[in-house]
Amino acid sequence: MSWPPAPALLAPLAPWFETSRRDLPWRAADLDAPHPDPYAVLVSELMLQQTQVATVIPYFTRWMAQFPSPDELAKADEDAVHKAWEGLGYYRRARYLKAAASNIAAAGWPGDLEGLAALPGLGPYTAAAVGSIAFQWPAPALDGNAFRVLARLLLIEGDPKARAGDLRTWLAPALVAHGPSRLTQALMELGATVCAPVAGCGSCPLAETCGARLAGRTAEIPPVAKRAVPKASALWLVAMEAEGHMLLHAPAASGLLAGLWRWPALDAEAIPAGSVASEAPALVAWPGWTQVYTHRREAVSPLYLRLEARFEAAKSLRWVPVGDLSRLPLGKRDQRLRDLLATPGQTPQEAPDSALLIQNLSKA
Repeated sequence: MSWPPAPALLAPLAPWFETSRRDLPWRAADLDAPHPDPYAVLVSELMLQQTQVATVIPYFTRWMAQFPSPDELAKADEDAVHKAWEGLGYYRRARYLKAAASNIAAAGWPGDLEGLAALPGLGPYTAAAVGSIAFQWPAPALDGNAFRVLARLLLIEGDPKARAGDLRTWLAPALVAHGPSRLTQALMELGATVCAPVAGCGSCPLAETCGARLAGRTAEIPPVAKRAVPKASALWLVAMEAEGHMLLHAPAASGLLAGLWRWPALDAEAIPAGSVASEAPALVAWPGWTQVYTHRREAVSPLYLRLEARFEAAKSLRWVPVGDLSRLPLGKRDQRLRDLLATPGQTPQEAPDSALLIQNLSKA
């Protein structure tokens, strides 16, 4: 490494952060002392992974009111935990947070970085962020915002994450010099509010020494990672009611949708639409939408089907009392159909055959 010493190069960040930082509910007023509530830092860090601050704030406020301590979260019902997380996505974060809280409730907070990293779901970055912000440990924590700031400041070619080890070594003395909590949050704040993908160099405290600005290359550093083309699919999303019960998939124990209830979703190519017979059970449809995920795009066609009687459903499905539907944790796609049930739909001209739907959802 031939980079200038970090304590001097990053010195302007400390006074800038004192006057420019956002007032966020998980931030402590005193940046020189350990955080009065490390649990608040842990909750905020897990919520902020892959989620914007503006989205997280109301979730954080409600979460802390419902689960104000590791002890309260550890003994909470899993459906209640997932319900409180509903809409944030990446639900495994909620499960990791509950598991970490259980460890903390049983054994107390770890006393070092290795102990934090061993908590469920934390990993090196989150452990370093909690260690520096909550406990004032000089542990460099590099999120996407910090990587972008340092890549531009130091004129790093290519993906700065490939230089993560060097950057942590370089950054550590600055944490000691300017305070771990202050400098860690300042780097993240600068990347989130000023050194964004479209850089606001005019208000940046590091502009005078920024390599990318001086070279006129802030638009190309760091390079934008290419994303894979999402796989496209089409499906029927079915709310099926019989005898005051709705048919849903029970939460899986693992996977991306673990902990969430789901409506049955059937491949629209395997079950094509046909003309709706006049004697068909009550059938309602709403305009469809495209649900976009990281690796796939779903063309969703929502349906409501009311039957006279329940049938014996496949093993993963459960008939749930209608009155319980509002308290069940659902993912965004499934929440949308739940909300549609309270709005007028229309009888479709074409839809999948109801007998074929039932056949696909019945116990084999």
